[in-house]
Amino acid sequence: MTIDRSDRSDRSDRSDRSDRGDRGDRGDRSDRGDRGDRGDRIDRGDRIDRRELADFLRRSRERVRPQDAGLPAGPRRRTPGLRREEVAQLAGMSADYYIRLEQARGPQPSPQMLAALARALRLDNDGRDHLHLLAGHRPPAGATAGDHVAPGLLHLLDQLETTPAQVLSDLGDVLAQNAMAQSLLGGVCTVSEHGRNVVWRWFADPANRAAYPPEEHAYYSRLHVADLRAAVGRRSGDPAAMRLVERLRGASEEFTELWERHEVAVRRHSRMRVAHPVIGAVDLDCQVLLAPEGEQRLVLYTPPPGTDAGDRLALLRVVGTEQFTPAT
Repeated sequence: MTIDRSDRSDRSDRSDRSDRGDRGDRGDRSDRGDRGDRGDRIDRGDRIDRRELADFLRRSRERVRPQDAGLPAGPRRRTPGLRREEVAQLAGMSADYYIRLEQARGPQPSPQMLAALARALRLDNDGRDHLHLLAGHRPPAGATAGDHVAPGLLHLLDQLETTPAQVLSDLGDVLAQNAMAQSLLGGVCTVSEHGRNVVWRWFADPANRAAYPPEEHAYYSRLHVADLRAAVGRRSGDPAAMRLVERLRGASEEFTELWERHEVAVRRHSRMRVAHPVIGAVDLDCQVLLAPEGEQRLVLYTPPPGTDAGDRLALLRVVGTEQFTPAT
């Protein structure tokens, strides 16, 4: 979904909508949810690409040498790779079931069956995810990138001498900043729990909002919460994500209210205004570049065309970190 600045509804309006939803829509939503769940299952089944799945299974089978799977090569192999029966044996399924999958006429395999096939075919994470997508399933969550930032990304940050940029985790932890970002947004606290998390600082420390126009606060709040909702959904029960949400709900009624609206929107680009004590108010385009795994993101703050923001950033580069605003 798109978070729109035009939504200026106050608490009473939202409360009224919530009450009406509780009284009048609950049953409807429940009915729709039941139908939607069944429809989703049917849709996922319909989205299975049997032809491509069959081809991928066959090609992957042909790339695995028998000795790599712990099987004897044997003198009479007329085709490269494993036999269909061998894949079925390694995956713990019937040969007939696997053969039908390769013939593009089998039923939709379950995620557990796909995991067994990925192991049998010695697929890496990319191949495993591709297998799940062809079969109409969401790929399993992999290991998170954590706090480690790749050296190449750190090098890129250092090369962006005129553009504020920082690396954030999908939960909003500031992992690295270049000098311009520190001058514009300030440094971050790495001592207290969640002290470097932009969502926590926005909702738990009102002083961090001072550098942003009051009329934009509601918009930024919705951006933060909707983006965090998407990240928590991708992580699916991750303890760090659950801990952050739990603390935010305990610290901020505003966060709790927005969280319960269940808006979801990955933050990819937006326009923001920062009131800096030295260069004054400056409008910037916030462009988010996602890593392939989606767990870390490079955020660039660039001057919009036709504005004086570029001149203000040039001044900021000169004054450096003599004065700065709180990071958000």
